[in-house]
Amino acid sequence: MKTLILAGGSGGLGAVVARMASARGYKPVIGYRANHERAHRLATELGVAVVPGDIADEGVRMRLIEAARQSGELYGLAVLTGDPARVPIEKASMDDLLNSMRVNFAGPVLLARDFAAALGDGDGSIVLTSTMQGVGVFPGSTVYAAPKAALIHTARILARQWKIRVNVVAPGVNNAGMAEQSVQSGKYNSFLERHIIPRWG
Repeated sequence: MKTLILAGGSGGLGAVVARMASARGYKPVIGYRANHERAHRLATELGVAVVPGDIADEGVRMRLIEAARQSGELYGLAVLTGDPARVPIEKASMDDLLNSMRVNFAGPVLLARDFAAALGDGDGSIVLTSTMQGVGVFPGSTVYAAPKAALIHTARILARQWKIRVNVVAPGVNNAGMAEQSVQSGKYNSFLERHIIPRWG
């Protein structure tokens, strides 16, 4: 059975992807950083492996890859991790900027690199997750959007540089994951009212 590493696999979007992948015959490996209970509940539901830790740490990346190998044929990686970094640039510290870069760019890119190396000449696919804020211009989003924009450009480079397929998605407003509270608060209702978007993702 082909395995699919889901870094950030227990979050709102990650859990949806995990269930869809499982239903389509893949064997997900659930990676998570903080939500132990939610990750283990999902892993138990699907009967799959779960690996805790921050993908910026090499040991965590190696454990994810090894868990996927032990679960079946190493095939796919989807990186769904992220930190909304809701700090305006006017107040951001160096630590704020570096932490956002670590979580939203460096960790995902290093995991993609290690996965591609582990796969070698085998067939496989990588999907990285950016954001609409990495594509459009949203005032106040610099600390979060800049690393995510860098992720988009890096995916384009790697898609040409490596044999493995590399894609990046940039979700808009959706009612799962990081945006859920904002949607429920009505923050984005004007997007619907002005027909900027037809519905929530």
